[in-house]
Amino acid sequence: GLWSRSCVCVLVVLMASVIVALLLFVTQSPSLATADPPANASRRLPDIIIIGVRKGGTRALIEMLSLHSDIVAAQSEVHFFDWDSHYRRGADWYVSQMPLARSGQLTVEKTPAYFTSARVPERIRRMNPDARLLLIVREPTERLLSDYTQVFHNRLEKRKRQQSLETLLMRDGELNLDYKALNRSLYHVHMRRWLDMFPRSRVHLVDGAALIRNPLPEMKKVEEFLHLEPQINASNFYFNQTKGFFCLRDRRRERCLHGSKGRKHPHVAPAILCKLHRFFHEPNREFFQLVGRTFDWK
Repeated sequence: GLWSRSCVCVLVVLMASVIVALLLFVTQSPSLATADPPANASRRLPDIIIIGVRKGGTRALIEMLSLHSDIVAAQSEVHFFDWDSHYRRGADWYVSQMPLARSGQLTVEKTPAYFTSARVPERIRRMNPDARLLLIVREPTERLLSDYTQVFHNRLEKRKRQQSLETLLMRDGELNLDYKALNRSLYHVHMRRWLDMFPRSRVHLVDGAALIRNPLPEMKKVEEFLHLEPQINASNFYFNQTKGFFCLRDRRRERCLHGSKGRKHPHVAPAILCKLHRFFHEPNREFFQLVGRTFDWK
């Protein structure tokens, strides 16, 4: 009994020594400790804000933009201007959510909900009237279906009751204009608020379908709008046959968008699709007129 108790004591002492040694190694090792910030790096208000649209390709856009060495991006959606609980924390809190940027680098954040939030354009102008805004748009019916699909899967994961798209979309045989996913696709309604606060020259429109189909030409236009030195090139993109869309490659690594991107849309009755395409025809025309540009939408 005495022998076994001695062994246990020795083992405990040895394990404690190992743990202390590991802790010292972690705190002192330059490879595992938090790296010192680069010289002259600081956090500041973003120069660029990706304002939307939800399910338009904002994640792809910020990932592709981050390929440029003069761009540093906030990792998550900040929701500063659209969530009152965040907005009340003030500019210092907002800046604290930004990445460290060296002199000459541009900081970017994306929150797709900004585009459709009524208070956001004025709040952004008040804080940074010189902000450059990126808006990525997608054919409105496709965007609506993608929006529904995301909510459907989120509810599925949380084991919440599902509602069919038809139930949400239709009311007494007519389209339900109170359905949020439908409202988000009425681009002209929301765009007017932005153009009341910012000149058109401050907002660059990215074609979401073109970005997915052939990213490079769209990203060259973004570089030009942001006055960036041309840097993003064909070697930064490769087509992934399994996923069915382009993935990214830079000096450090290769990466694809999350598996939740490109989910299959639900089946929708052709009559309802037809109704949606007809419904969006006039709002789309108003949007094209507003931004001085047309898109190849149904």
